[in-house]
Amino acid sequence: MTTPQRPSQDTPTGSYPHVLEPLDLGFTTLRNRIIMGSMHTGLEDKAKDFDRLAAYFAERARGGVALMVTGGFSPNLVGSLYPGASKLTSSREAARHRQVTDAVHREGGKIALQILHAGRYSFHPFAVSASAIKSPISKFKPRALSERGVRRQIRAYARCGELAREAGYDGVEIMGSEGYFLNQFLAPRTNKREDGWGGTPANRRRLPVEVVRAVRAATGPDFIIIYRLSVADLVEDGQTWEEIVALAHEIEAAGATIINCGVGWHEARVPTIVTSVPRGAFTDLAAALRPEVSIPVVTSNRINMPELAEQVLAEGKADLVSMARPLLADPDWVAKAAEGRADEINTCIACNQACLDHTFQNKTASCLVNPRAVHETTLVLGPTVTRRRVAVVGAGPAGLSAAVTAAQRGHEVELFEASDDLGGQFGIAMRIPGKEEFAETIRYYRRQLDLHDVKVRLGHRAEPQELADFDDVIVATGVEPRIPDIEGVDHPSVLTYAEVVREGRPVGQRVAIIGAGGIGVDVAEFLTTVESPALHLDEWRREWGVGDPEGTRGGIVAPAPEPSPRTVHLLQRKDSKIGKGLGKTTGWVHRAALQAKGVEQLTGVNYERIDDEGLHITFGEERTGARVLAVDTVVLCTGQESVNGLATALADTGPQVHVIGGADVAAELDAKRAIKQGTELAARL
Repeated sequence: MTTPQRPSQDTPTGSYPHVLEPLDLGFTTLRNRIIMGSMHTGLEDKAKDFDRLAAYFAERARGGVALMVTGGFSPNLVGSLYPGASKLTSSREAARHRQVTDAVHREGGKIALQILHAGRYSFHPFAVSASAIKSPISKFKPRALSERGVRRQIRAYARCGELAREAGYDGVEIMGSEGYFLNQFLAPRTNKREDGWGGTPANRRRLPVEVVRAVRAATGPDFIIIYRLSVADLVEDGQTWEEIVALAHEIEAAGATIINCGVGWHEARVPTIVTSVPRGAFTDLAAALRPEVSIPVVTSNRINMPELAEQVLAEGKADLVSMARPLLADPDWVAKAAEGRADEINTCIACNQACLDHTFQNKTASCLVNPRAVHETTLVLGPTVTRRRVAVVGAGPAGLSAAVTAAQRGHEVELFEASDDLGGQFGIAMRIPGKEEFAETIRYYRRQLDLHDVKVRLGHRAEPQELADFDDVIVATGVEPRIPDIEGVDHPSVLTYAEVVREGRPVGQRVAIIGAGGIGVDVAEFLTTVESPALHLDEWRREWGVGDPEGTRGGIVAPAPEPSPRTVHLLQRKDSKIGKGLGKTTGWVHRAALQAKGVEQLTGVNYERIDDEGLHITFGEERTGARVLAVDTVVLCTGQESVNGLATALADTGPQVHVIGGADVAAELDAKRAIKQGTELAARL
């Protein structure tokens, strides 16, 4: 096999020469260094959705991505994620994939099918693994495979690779990371075997190596084989760095074309992809592995803008960059970078609310900042036939999405905002430690407003009479904090969350937060963080116990978080666990952070009164356990009320009135719903 070319240091390809440089793999060439990583969208599971899947991938191929990797397809039934989940096991199934691969190839892109065997992560009673050890994220205990059973899995991988080639794919990615089946054989944590498939590091890595060898034999020499290799398991009894490097050597020798670096098991107690993870947090792991092999190495996780991707490649840390969610957020990411329009990229903020959270709830995935993602055939934003004059009142997420989408479609749009800046509730969110990325969304909308000549009137409270001449008025005036009926709520020690976070009002050293929904949790993190800047990478590693893989098995050490500068009590009326309503993939991170900062969490609380002594509380229906929290400040995070009086005032005037976002429904702040609602409304105008 021809040795692939690595990036030169002086290729003249614009602002991002390393990102945009082609990569010669010997038998085929990738047009740049950006790979779209695997994401399960939910469309993979049903044949009827393959036309939508084709449109989804085609749009990203058209946007310039060099190589895309599908969501995971199991090589057999026992390896499937759940009953009815995606698999590729027959020529009949392969034929359905032609509409996907043909659509991508028409747009000049390449696509690989991910072969994903879930092992003990399977959510069904037929799960198999190296050993019969139950996963903490599935209720089903796997069956330990026999020698014959292991061989059967290898044949299934080879057959799946063969079918992928038959289906028109340019290659496959063999998932050997994130704690899935092959990773389970590699780690002492899950492999307790004493036969030829366990007992020693060499035996533990035998299965993935034989899988790669079998897939190469089944697919021939001119077929891309990516191996997704875990460079840090981030769990106890994971692999050592020596074992990881040895595996990489053997995977290369077995016929892999590319090694894609994966980080962390799904059961790990270290976050790897949420907003609070610093950008490029794991690129040093790819950099350490790259000199060990001669095939291209891919780095991934929390790389969302061209500047960082270019830096990583220019510094020789990797040969390619894999991004998954950033290409949900903006399918034209590569094209915009190539055309010098990086400031127009709709940046992934790593919130997980519409992508991974949907996936884990068996819903179709999408994207909070781009509701069209995975809905390309149903949410169509073509140019308008009739140009209308549209007033949008309120420049929070709902108003911004409506104004920008309407202007992009060709309407004449004027945006009114009573405060002196854009953003609304996002302006609060971006001040929370670990949510600084939310500022990128405001930056994106600000640029789009300018590009599409939207007249923006900041510091201007729109009055009904000045809106009378518009064809449509979109009321997106948002919410205001709800003030609960508590005796003494007007005490000087009481502040709302908006006064604390947005206005920067002084807060004492002892604080009680009333209300433990998403806002209450955010405020608790805000108040327990020193100063509240984003953590530097070394600080983040210490806080979460991420060690040097060369010095510790699994890459983890004891966490050492910075102590909180305040004593904080977080309270809620409900008896349920605090943070229960937070996202499945992010809630545990917030709960762990609060615990690490020593936040006292109280549930089933009755708020009796607030006075100079502090906050008086009792517990339960019997109002027992009376207690006084001697605090300096009480912060109200007790919900919101819609601000929509303008809609009522406009009811009998000429314009068509539309109410969206918090002005429509004052539930717990929901940017996903607000942006989707604004986009869908503008698509109908």
